[in-house]
Amino acid sequence: MAKPQKTAIQPSRADDFPEWYQQVVKAADMAENSETRGCMVIKPWGYGIWELIQQQLDVRFKETGHQNAYFPLLIPLSYLEKEAEHAEGFATECAVVTHHRLEAIKDDEGKTKMIPAGKLTEPYVIRPTSETIIGAAFSRWIESYRDLPLLINQWANVMRWEMRPRLFLRTAEFLWQEGHTAHETKEEAIEETRTIHQLYEEFLRDHLAIPVIAGEKTEAERFPGADMTLTVEAMVQDKKAIQAGTSHYLGTNFSKAQNISFTGRDGNQQHAHTTSWGVSTRLIGTIIMAHSDDDGLVLPPRVAPSQIVIVPVTPKEDSRDAIIDACHALAEILRRDCRYADQPLRVHVDGRDLGGGVKKWEWVKKGAPIRIEIGPRDLESGKVCMQRRDQGPMDKDFLPKEDFIRNASDILQDIHNTLLARATELRDQNITECDNIENFDQHWSQESPGWLMTPWNGTREQEEDLSKKHKISIRCLPLKLQEGDPAPCFLTSEPTRQRALWGRSY
Repeated sequence: MAKPQKTAIQPSRADDFPEWYQQVVKAADMAENSETRGCMVIKPWGYGIWELIQQQLDVRFKETGHQNAYFPLLIPLSYLEKEAEHAEGFATECAVVTHHRLEAIKDDEGKTKMIPAGKLTEPYVIRPTSETIIGAAFSRWIESYRDLPLLINQWANVMRWEMRPRLFLRTAEFLWQEGHTAHETKEEAIEETRTIHQLYEEFLRDHLAIPVIAGEKTEAERFPGADMTLTVEAMVQDKKAIQAGTSHYLGTNFSKAQNISFTGRDGNQQHAHTTSWGVSTRLIGTIIMAHSDDDGLVLPPRVAPSQIVIVPVTPKEDSRDAIIDACHALAEILRRDCRYADQPLRVHVDGRDLGGGVKKWEWVKKGAPIRIEIGPRDLESGKVCMQRRDQGPMDKDFLPKEDFIRNASDILQDIHNTLLARATELRDQNITECDNIENFDQHWSQESPGWLMTPWNGTREQEEDLSKKHKISIRCLPLKLQEGDPAPCFLTSEPTRQRALWGRSY
């Protein structure tokens, strides 16, 4: 019997998925835990992915009329107290600043200790989210219906004290964008909420090659203080769910608490209808779990810091300069003449004085979509050795250089399509329909059960009981399935058009 091929990442996904995930992050040199508990250092390759996500989303936001602004990191505690339901939802995750200076004091052994001093009159909360402080600004900025809609986005960091951190997925401090908008009418605000929800769905599909289920959260799962929360839910390779982005219609709850009011068209004072929405560096964790394999990270081309990596193969010193020159010449042509997703190709030549095998495996583990090797024989034949990250690490094609240049963009798109098709197949094969409580209970006894789709009209209390019993939640009420034929609820047997998607999640 042939020995199983050793992979670059140990353990494998099948053996220990959580540890595999941590090892992919490490092997790809994306991030590391910091000295500050629960926080991470995002290294250049990981931050490069975030920069591309940020840049591409920012274009989409501005195309829909939003402007960027920045608001304080510290939120007065009294602001959160004005919105009790919202504050209660984040209370256990809040970090609080209570002093404004340190004093140096010598202890009995002569060692200097820094002691907090200068107690603040009012404590500040390090923002877990910015609805309250942005609402205070909106209350100053909005006077008339002519000031609406107000469409603001912020790129920022937030802090939610996390007891069980995991790089990119759950950290005490993380990076995100948070949109906040104010509108004249309920209908306009709901339209905004749905517009951003669709934008997130399209972005994950078209940029990250991740298919999602778009739906609405139940009352039990809504954002604290919201009237409606829309979500996009992604399935990753261990069949758990990741909430990849949310968009909230807040009604007038925050505008009443923050006095965001305006003179309406009829001359009367009205409260604005507000929304908020966001995605975070959790998207990077989602990419890892959705696409990567037992050899390391696999990146969708649109968010790969280097889409093509060219590796010179120089076994003989006398051919080294010519090969390196050929690699740089090819890179320059690709950058100058080729575009993917309406952007110049991002091409890197790895000219480090390291063995070719070492460099190859580094770029496999980093997930570069295309690797090109050029050695003496390739130089003579006018060909390049191409390896795609969506294929096996030993798979290769020898292409005439001109053919590769002509087809490079199409190959990148084909890699994207392959990743999307794989993720879609995984998701669709692991969503099971269920119409009775016996099958429902049995399903969650499996080790890696996937998701269940059920007819549903149960109460919030019934939902919470089932969620606690099986350590699951209703991920969403899928929007595309809410207008189907009535069917008996799997729990109550009462007819309902509503369908609920249940799953375990990160």
